[in-house]
Amino acid sequence: MKTMIGVHLTHHGGIEALDYRIDLPVPEPAADQALIRVLAAGVNNTDINTRIGWYSKSVTGDTNAGAAERFDEPVAEDASWSGEPLALPRIQGADIAGIVQAVGSQVDPGLIGRRVMVATMQQDPAYPDDPFRTWTCGSECDGGFAQYSVQRADQVFPVDCDWSDVELASIPCAYSTAEGMLTRAQVGAETVLITGASGGVGSAAIQLAKRRGARVIAQCGADKRDAVLAVGADQIIERGQHPSQVLGQETVDVVVDLVAGPQWPDLLEVLKRGGRYVASGAIAGPIVELDVRTLYLKDLTLIGSTAQPRQVFENLVGYIERGEIRPLVARTYPLADIRQAQQDFMAKAFTGKLVLIPPGD
Repeated sequence: MKTMIGVHLTHHGGIEALDYRIDLPVPEPAADQALIRVLAAGVNNTDINTRIGWYSKSVTGDTNAGAAERFDEPVAEDASWSGEPLALPRIQGADIAGIVQAVGSQVDPGLIGRRVMVATMQQDPAYPDDPFRTWTCGSECDGGFAQYSVQRADQVFPVDCDWSDVELASIPCAYSTAEGMLTRAQVGAETVLITGASGGVGSAAIQLAKRRGARVIAQCGADKRDAVLAVGADQIIERGQHPSQVLGQETVDVVVDLVAGPQWPDLLEVLKRGGRYVASGAIAGPIVELDVRTLYLKDLTLIGSTAQPRQVFENLVGYIERGEIRPLVARTYPLADIRQAQQDFMAKAFTGKLVLIPPGD
């Protein structure tokens, strides 16, 4: 098979930038790579943020602002995870679950035929000794929105479980982001507030925090209340409510924030003295107001979380194989319906993950 079906991102813009193709060349693995038959690929904020150029410092609005159409102003060249111009066209897709079909000359052939996931946040090969230099699958390298994908073999993780391919494809981006945040914030048996709790990362963070013994307070839309409680949350705060008014000030040990935006100052008010705040998203807007006195008078720690040590993904494989977590899949789509899937994603009328399924050969 010399050609495959896949989706090209042709430029930064609205959903018109997604070009469904039936004539893309099947990639060949380099010496250190594996060729993966993609069986399912999840939809994530990062796919949409990269498409619309939201990572550019020139953009100050929420992620919905340019998701369907485009931003009013031209997107600058820093509109990628790495801050470097994106190489276009690009096959996006931060989540990959599939089967290894072939490997390069430097890779153990025993990997062929294994069911695998691919790490979303990867070490930048140009900076092998700097753990904070990373790139993202589907941004700095081609991802999973195609029938086949080549990935560096050291970023490919075999998994032995009875999960469906769709369930496996729900893990890489959302669960590694959540586990990375909880690891950086050293979350244990304490009280944790999670914003954006009905999304893929938020629902993952609930499960992963609970397995660490935490009491989880989740913030979500009122219509998602029952679904978020079913995932494992102990208490719900409705979106739009101020956590400090519901919980009282200085009542939470850790805030796991995926939202930011106008409510951000209140998240610091709800933290106990010595509390930790960790962020890996800003869907309500990246520009916030900080009273530095709150930061230093309460001895707070503010943590950004992007880079992930290898242990994060290894932990996830262990949790899966031991049956300690289970993803929540809201809906699946054929890859041909990627535009509809992304529109549904931005509408946020679901809890859990949306997953795309490439066609068979």
